Amino acid sequence: MTEALAARIDGAWPTLSPQEQRVAGFLLARPDESALYNSSELARRTGVSKATVSRCFRRLGFAGSQEAREVLRGRRAAGVPVAVGDLDDPVAAQIARDVEHVRDLGAGLDRAALQAAASALAAAPRVLVVGARSAQPIATLLRQALAQVRSDVLLAPGAGQTIGEELAGVTPEDAVVLVGFRRRPAGFGRVVAAARAATPNLVLIADPSLRPSADRWRFDVAIESASPFDSYAAAATLVSLLAGAVLAAAGPAGAARVAAVDRTYAALQELEL
Repeated sequence: MTEALAARIDGAWPTLSPQEQRVAGFLLARPDESALYNSSELARRTGVSKATVSRCFRRLGFAGSQEAREVLRGRRAAGVPVAVGDLDDPVAAQIARDVEHVRDLGAGLDRAALQAAASALAAAPRVLVVGARSAQPIATLLRQALAQVRSDVLLAPGAGQTIGEELAGVTPEDAVVLVGFRRRPAGFGRVVAAARAATPNLVLIADPSLRPSADRWRFDVAIESASPFDSYAAAATLVSLLAGAVLAAAGPAGAARVAAVDRTYAALQELEL
């Protein structure tokens, strides 16, 4: 069943006995722990019988505790901020996971595709970088880096704006970078299709939750985390690698742009150095 756990509990609450409500309340308040416990452990922690736990699950539409645990775990896999259980050292666990993701990126990164994408981004008359929700900070980071290497790098969507007017101006010679991670805005697939139709110079940065595609410059990064929220360490590393490759591909023109931007920073005293 795909109905949200909270909706199930809300709908069934009037029919639950006080003891069953105690179990349901525990599930709702502590989904992280509930995903780890079987019926016996849930019964012990809520102070009810195992039979009560089983009845509660049935009233909520589950076949048993295993199905309920799978739903709870699936919420985190879908990007919902749910703690994944008690950790002795959450900081160490998070850092270890991030290091693993960055290493996996290095091991699986198609160097030739990275260089080809960078060459396209360096040569295109304009570059449009698109990212919303959790992808927006990564898109902004990439745009900020590329703008130091070349001119005419746009970021979309702007505050209060939609993407249609930006894509409408893309020519076949331009390049588009689409950044999208799980829990993307509805219609992201249509944006990808529109970008494909507008230009062959499409770079796609995503996580494996995006359906497989034949895009020649697609780069997937892992974002699973030991914390309740996704982590974008590997995505930020990919941005650094891609921007560095664009600078190399831009050659003397890129170096001149960096120098010009740096002089402007100094003239305006914009940066604390």
